[in-house]
Amino acid sequence: MHAHRFPIRVYFEDTDAGAVAYHASYLRWAERARTESLRDMGLPHQLLIERHNLFLVVRRIEVEYLRPARLDDALVVETRVTRLGGASLDLAQDVTDEDGGVRARLRVGLVCVSREGLRAARIPEPWSSALADVVVRPA
Repeated sequence: MHAHRFPIRVYFEDTDAGAVAYHASYLRWAERARTESLRDMGLPHQLLIERHNLFLVVRRIEVEYLRPARLDDALVVETRVTRLGGASLDLAQDVTDEDGGVRARLRVGLVCVSREGLRAARIPEPWSSALADVVVRPA
């Protein structure tokens, strides 16, 4: 799997007064896509919490808005793992339209933390191996 693809549609609630997608909507879409990419790998967040008392949190995020998304646009969030460390990983997420045109680029740094104390912790198996199998270099 080089890129996980998560389809979305721009709803009225995602837009500002001009029917253009509000900047924070891209963050929500990217979060859903990250969650679904793990779920599609058979490794949902809930299992990480239940089995290891750990979860992944956003440490940093950078968004480049290239072209506006508008009400009713059909979009896809493509998620790629670009780096895997012991307790962290980096993702590239592109919000694209049906023709493959990029609307926004997100670069996300996640860190695995303990539920108690919120301290960095190694990404456990089988998450670590599964993520290592899908690491791709950024475009």
